[in-house]
Amino acid sequence: MFVGFKLKVDGNLFNDYGIHCYNTGKKLFNMNRKKIEKNLDNFILKDGSLDGSNIQSGWFPQIDADIFISHSYKDKNMAIALSGWLSRNFQLNAFVDSCVWGYCENLLEEIDNRYCLTDDGHYDYIKRNYSTSHVHMMLSTALAMMMDKAECLFFLNTPNLIKASDIIKKTQSPWVYMEIAAAKLIRKIPREIFVSKQNFNINYDLNMEHLYEINDQDLEKWRINCLKPEKKLDKFEKLDELYKIKNIIVT
Repeated sequence: MFVGFKLKVDGNLFNDYGIHCYNTGKKLFNMNRKKIEKNLDNFILKDGSLDGSNIQSGWFPQIDADIFISHSYKDKNMAIALSGWLSRNFQLNAFVDSCVWGYCENLLEEIDNRYCLTDDGHYDYIKRNYSTSHVHMMLSTALAMMMDKAECLFFLNTPNLIKASDIIKKTQSPWVYMEIAAAKLIRKIPREIFVSKQNFNINYDLNMEHLYEINDQDLEKWRINCLKPEKKLDKFEKLDELYKIKNIIVT
């Protein structure tokens, strides 16, 4: 990853671009989704154990993307519309993180129904903890690898994700917490070399000082700059136009 952005949005972003951006993004989302979910029978070894490496590559594959979009599950449609907008205007491939972590529960259910059920039809607590830790580690690893390969991270900073009541910004999404923390820790690749009945919530402090702020005005300026007739830009040069708007030095 070269750089990360926190995109401040109010919930109405991309409405002006109509349903076309969403439809384009949905098509891309579904194409990526088809590469993911596979039957668990494909990953059982001869001794009856599961092949963890192949499960990770099968359910959480690495997809070629220029931009990694991190978002709240409530903002899934906005993230899909953004990916469509990026594709239509810049021919950039954006990866929506829910395309991967959205299947985490499906995989867990399939494993738990096969391996963690007791004779009375309940789940074994210890086995469930064990299966969950494995699947979540697979997912965390896959997301970090995707972020490492993408040139940019776009973090959708909306009220659905951040608790506005806190002076120190927090999130209740463990995946968003992991992605923002990973964005600070993973290698920065030089530009030229190229996510009980009571409510159970855990809050994580979000340190976003390493992310550049952008908004819909920045995105529109970026689009217009790339449309100037004297400019015939490839996708990397189009990203450079965004970096110029934020005074990010490309070395």
